[in-house]
Amino acid sequence: MSEKQVPRKHYFGSYVDAERLASYWNQIQEVMNCNPETILEVGIGNGFVSAYLESNGYEVTTVDIAKDLEPDIIEDVRSLTNSFDKNSFDVVLCAEVLEHIPFENFADALNEINEVYKKNIILTLPHFAADFSMKFKFPKSSSKALSLKIPFPKKHSFDGEHYWMIGKKNYPLKRIKKKLLEFFEIEKTYCPVENPHHRFFILK
Repeated sequence: MSEKQVPRKHYFGSYVDAERLASYWNQIQEVMNCNPETILEVGIGNGFVSAYLESNGYEVTTVDIAKDLEPDIIEDVRSLTNSFDKNSFDVVLCAEVLEHIPFENFADALNEINEVYKKNIILTLPHFAADFSMKFKFPKSSSKALSLKIPFPKKHSFDGEHYWMIGKKNYPLKRIKKKLLEFFEIEKTYCPVENPHHRFFILK
């Protein structure tokens, strides 16, 4: 099992800004759209998402390698089947986790997630690029958003937390999609206009 990279206090204070709250909102909406009875959250962080889902009647199990975050189960994403049976959860939520392991272990993690889910996977990964976005709303109508990513394939160096990111040199979106398609069908992928640095993948 890997060692945790950051202390518990990392997930509080300035970590929770407007963009991260927007990402949390999208995570929650995508999970709820799947109408699950059982949910596995891989990477508990500050517990915001799991607490919200539980307060709305969902059965959530949390798993993390960091004991001080007090997950339900202490386990590495690359060895989920050590703790869970096959098809144990309707939905697996894995948000901003897999970039914290070496890319050569990406497929191992995907395979483990594949073993424990039944219906859908909500996966998010950081997407490095120059972003241009705008949002507008007319009276008595739904809001409209426009988002544009401008590739900026800078070479990535391990920063103590992130081993890789979509959009960095050698990690184009096309490569990540190809790897995901070895295990799943991609229902949709997008970057929320409120937080364009997080790319969502809805998988089944």
